[in-house]
Amino acid sequence: MAAELEPASGAAGQEPQQRPGAGKGRRRRFDRRNWAGLNRRNWAGLMPYGVGQQRPNHYLEILKTIWENRDQLGYAWRILRDGCCDGCSLGTSGMRDWTIDGIHLCTIRLKMLRLNTMPAVDPRVLEDPAALRRLTSRQLRQLGRLPYPMVWRKGEPGYRRVSWDEALDLIAGRIRRTIERDPDRLYFYMTSRGMPNEAYFAFQKVARFLGTNNIDNAARICHAPSTSALAKTIGYGATTVSYKDWIGCDLIVLVGTNLANNQPVTTKYLYEAKKAGTRVAVVNPYREEGLERYWVPSSVESALFGTRIMDEFFQINQGGDVAFFNGALKHLVETGRLDHAFIREHTAGFDELAAFLRELSWEELERSAGTTAAEMRRFAELYAGAGTSITVWSMGVTQHRHGTHNVLAISNLALALGRIGKPHCGLMPIRGHSGVQGGAEMGAVPNSYGMGRPVGDPATMEAMKAIWGFDVPARPGLTATAAIDAMYRGEIDVLYSAGGNFLETLPDPAYVRAALERVPVRVFQDIVINPMMLLDPAQVNVILPGATRYETPGGVTQTTTERRVIFSPEIPGRRIGEAWPEWEIPVRIAERVDPARAHLIRYENPQQIREDIARTVPLYDGIQRLRQKGDQFQWGGPLLCAGNRFNTPDGKAHFVLAPLPEQDVPEGRFRVGTRRGKQFNSMVWDEVDPLTGARRDQVFMAREDAERLGLKDGDPVLLRSDHGEFRGRVRISRIRPGNLQVHWPEGNVLIPTGVCDPYCGEPDYNAICELVPLRQGDAAAPAAGTPAAP
Repeated sequence: MAAELEPASGAAGQEPQQRPGAGKGRRRRFDRRNWAGLNRRNWAGLMPYGVGQQRPNHYLEILKTIWENRDQLGYAWRILRDGCCDGCSLGTSGMRDWTIDGIHLCTIRLKMLRLNTMPAVDPRVLEDPAALRRLTSRQLRQLGRLPYPMVWRKGEPGYRRVSWDEALDLIAGRIRRTIERDPDRLYFYMTSRGMPNEAYFAFQKVARFLGTNNIDNAARICHAPSTSALAKTIGYGATTVSYKDWIGCDLIVLVGTNLANNQPVTTKYLYEAKKAGTRVAVVNPYREEGLERYWVPSSVESALFGTRIMDEFFQINQGGDVAFFNGALKHLVETGRLDHAFIREHTAGFDELAAFLRELSWEELERSAGTTAAEMRRFAELYAGAGTSITVWSMGVTQHRHGTHNVLAISNLALALGRIGKPHCGLMPIRGHSGVQGGAEMGAVPNSYGMGRPVGDPATMEAMKAIWGFDVPARPGLTATAAIDAMYRGEIDVLYSAGGNFLETLPDPAYVRAALERVPVRVFQDIVINPMMLLDPAQVNVILPGATRYETPGGVTQTTTERRVIFSPEIPGRRIGEAWPEWEIPVRIAERVDPARAHLIRYENPQQIREDIARTVPLYDGIQRLRQKGDQFQWGGPLLCAGNRFNTPDGKAHFVLAPLPEQDVPEGRFRVGTRRGKQFNSMVWDEVDPLTGARRDQVFMAREDAERLGLKDGDPVLLRSDHGEFRGRVRISRIRPGNLQVHWPEGNVLIPTGVCDPYCGEPDYNAICELVPLRQGDAAAPAAGTPAAP
């Protein structure tokens, strides 16, 4: 398995910069359709705020948020005004950023707000877990925050409240017995929702202190292929540009992403970019409504007339990215439209790649991509004709068994035209969680002790011992997906999950459930009730209540998609029961596991953790000086690889072959992909997606396919893969014929476990299915308007 290489060198000792401000130096192009600062050519229509059209109502969402938080309005306002956003990974300080002027407040942040302000759940409800199993994850969250440690032993009816001392001693004793047998029978997992850098770092150091590299985080099921591929090509597993590079860029290419749903603030960046003359091309199986037109509520012009975001659309098969981008580069190789000087002086491996591309036939590229050679050539000409370009991608690119190859193909195209390390040029795997970029960089992965410090390297191990004062384990740990298999085989004795919900995020929920049920000791550190907590204990379940970033004394930090490390201060307001800061809980457990060495793992406050991060992760030198709202720095600077300096052993960028996936679709079967809608990662907010109008049980289908099968909107259907079944209703949509989409995580029932990207362990969230029409009123058909059950 290829290692997820992290950058080992770069600018260090950054001083914190204060106060977010606007991006400067934007160039604007005006024509006769632009007057008085308006940009009529990009208007979506003349109906103010899209009245009568399918779209989110942001103003209504604001009113709903006020109502939801009516008991804590002052606290809610202080979080928005002074906190670092705990939603997606764009990053703000308060409600401002470092890219453009104005207030930034999106629906995701508003929805997340109640998790921080709501009161405690009555702990007595956990005395009857069976009753709670009837509730959805959304309903469980709405019960309130977890206030006290609780324990549920095998044979008991449910949880009972215990003291922190009892809970910590119980866990420490079980961990001590486990590591005496084999430290690798212990497993740590961390979610990314709101998790700060300090918690990631503390957890990963605790894991190594206890003798295992068995730790992973939620990046494993999102951008692991991006990290893996970019580490091979440029030596950095991160975005190479800043958001402000969007504005003034000639071309932005959006691949396998729906920014309007997952990173709504980016629509404002795109609005500003469009005003400056940027063109936007979208490569996707489905023509997303939110990428076609959007109403940015904080921009008067866009709020009134909407913004037409997409200029060009290229429709491909699900998983067709590698073929599409290989095809585009094949055309440029054949026509010689390349940056030959850049390739000759700053890259390696191009001749081998060019020979590989010449051998690919257009017929096989068309079959795999799901589009014509003419369309691939059209995209290539558009891309080569732009002076500057940035390619942005998300889960539609990465969540495949060949996700790494998808990203390699995207990277190869950019490198062939020298589109990296320059203003308005680069690669951007855009992150969905506020904490996910920092997770691997802090070392909360099985193959790195911290960014630039690979597991098992003898020199690195000696360096870690010199910094931390104890030996670190040499054998790489298990990825999250591999850990589930180990649990199923009975090879994990203690699971420590900080957030995360494997039951709804991984393929094959029944298999995941069976695996979890075989773990004797399960520790759940969280802020709300999680469905995994409701599984009957094999021996014992323990709940540990965590505090949010806003409740943490001393403040914390997060790292954004653009590598900006931002300080988030403690916010005065409601505090929940006996909840502890998330960094502190694993540290106090580790101290009790090994009291004789407790001084080697002890921290008293987050500032001490930040000082340790600065010693351990050279590119994060400067984090120890972040102390107040607005303090931040951007590791690696605004542009990675500036001056054609790549973080590879030979200092050059590398072209890497991206073979086409071998997957034939039998006659009459469909490619089925998973999509998001009105949700934040696995946290579903509503049953209807306001961007599309689709309910969560609907199956997105092309009109051509529906007519061929005699189906119409709303007809009940059964999707059957070799692994499972999904019942839903037809939604005739603008999707590539031969492809279907269902919502995630509901569609996970169709996907087998163990089908992963071999380079990074990313699960494949796609399936090949037959579609069986059902009769209205059939017992197997879902009732109209009801969601499909996972």
